[in-house]
Amino acid sequence: MQTQYRNIGIIAHVDHGKTTLVDQLLRAGGAFRANQAIAQQERIMDSLELEREKGITIRAKNASIHWNNVTINIVDTPGHADFGGEVERILGMVDGVLLLVDAVDGPQAQTRFVLRKAIQHNLKIIVVINKIDRAQARPREVHDKVLELLLELEANEEQFNAPFLYASARDGYAVRNLTDPRDGMRPLFETILQHIPPPRALPDEPFRMLVSNLDWSDYVGRIAVGKILAGRVQIGDSIVCLHRDGRRHRATVTKVFEFSGLKSAESVIGEAGNIVGVAGFDDVAIGDTLCDREDREPVPFVELDPPTIQMQIAVNDGPLAGRDGKFLTARHIRERLEKEVRTNISLSFRDTDAPNIFLVSARGEMQIAILVEQMRREGFEVLVSRPEVILKKEADRVLEPYEQLWVEVPSDQLGDVLEILAKRKARIESIQHHAHSVGIEAVIPTRGLIGFETELVNLTSGRGVMSHLFKEYGPFVGEILTRNTGTLVSMETGVATAWALNNLQERGRLFIAPGDEVYAGMIVGENPRNEDLPVNPTKTKHLTNIRSQGEGKGIQLEPPVRFNLERALEYIADDEYVEATPRAIRLRKKILDATQRKRAAQRAAETAAATSP
Repeated sequence: MQTQYRNIGIIAHVDHGKTTLVDQLLRAGGAFRANQAIAQQERIMDSLELEREKGITIRAKNASIHWNNVTINIVDTPGHADFGGEVERILGMVDGVLLLVDAVDGPQAQTRFVLRKAIQHNLKIIVVINKIDRAQARPREVHDKVLELLLELEANEEQFNAPFLYASARDGYAVRNLTDPRDGMRPLFETILQHIPPPRALPDEPFRMLVSNLDWSDYVGRIAVGKILAGRVQIGDSIVCLHRDGRRHRATVTKVFEFSGLKSAESVIGEAGNIVGVAGFDDVAIGDTLCDREDREPVPFVELDPPTIQMQIAVNDGPLAGRDGKFLTARHIRERLEKEVRTNISLSFRDTDAPNIFLVSARGEMQIAILVEQMRREGFEVLVSRPEVILKKEADRVLEPYEQLWVEVPSDQLGDVLEILAKRKARIESIQHHAHSVGIEAVIPTRGLIGFETELVNLTSGRGVMSHLFKEYGPFVGEILTRNTGTLVSMETGVATAWALNNLQERGRLFIAPGDEVYAGMIVGENPRNEDLPVNPTKTKHLTNIRSQGEGKGIQLEPPVRFNLERALEYIADDEYVEATPRAIRLRKKILDATQRKRAAQRAAETAAATSP
């Protein structure tokens, strides 16, 4: 055992304070110089721009703290189940976890997800009840809820008797008892050293390491990151990569990195038990094994939960294509998707019959939405379809994925929410009444969740909260109507005018403003009736020989509804696309020509009638 190392992961529900806690541990562990200008930069570990904007962790990251002559390797894992692939492989690198729970909200759906994974890996657990500084905090109640959850998830006796600490990551302190003086993070460091065991490693055996993460350097290329399970590695060693598909090839180690604070520092030797980066292989993937000889057995790699959602990503063929982006072709999109699946093992893609369309599968729609958002910021232009669930066939039955759903709503809106859930084929399992709110637990088809969060937020004026978790595959429940409105579809190409939009706003809600470019087949608004209505948003005021007071003068337009990418993907129907470019999010029909669209709809109706019993 390598007593000078401790490897821990931090797991929690989204927004319970993981990244803030890691920041405080890094500060307390002396990862920054006293004069280093980081005081005002929140969430140092959130290195991606999207992570800062959304306040969530998307990619797992490593950091290291040196405290009392012990190196504590910390991995900040995503809290959202859609990024479960990140959580899954990171837990294989660590020997224990800090389970972070909000002192107000208590354990949530994703808490259950990440804790279940930690229990399956038989990891030691330290529970940190965070945000005890908040006025509504109820730490003792949350303490009991966590114990109930550990019992429900069949934790072993040692895991059930996990130590509890109470913390405020924002204010930088942790205590063992609520009455203890609140002075720094020392109690948490001491608990980590006492309760988390040193890594199980075999320093005297031949070198062996499982690749759990990938990094990149412009100087040395691809870097394989993982925990050394046995032996040691240094620059100049000739080692072998055992690929998951059975291939084996040898290469020379060009660099060995260990983590110091947030940065990777060059190391002379990588020792058993430490988490390091190894450079030298051009072709290495997550799940591969690095070892000393070709005849070694690969280290077992935990298979991931299956993907449940798929979406089409296609080349943008609209009239406004090429205005914003620089990566427009199928080749560009394929290369970007191939790059993504190398580091994101819970995501996959395949070709379709159409050469310009790719089918991407993932654990949830948010995972694909994040990928598309990153792509558009990199300069890609793509079309994205509505999320579809991945169905399974078992004997003569068709199965679809189901989710466990938890909803917290104001008491006076319980009836409306239950009505929405009934339409989406949810099965209510329990209803718990609290002082001013009601908690609903239900099982719902994954299809029924698409667009539900937006509907819930609108209905409850932002007071409704939901979380969900994949449960199982079950019987297909037939059609679920998630949108009962139609659209206003432009039949002309040009620039929208205030005069035309003034007439159109009487027909429904608008998605565009005067001066926006539109094209035939683009969705410009919502029709309250469940049908598509062709409109002309480019129409100008008819000219007469009487002097006009000016185009659009005196017109009062409602502010248009503007969609972000996730909301747009939930909103569109099966025959529609979201057009995502670096500077715009547009909604459009898959078939832009109105006549061809009508013919395609007739053919689909005839086919459905012929195949129905």
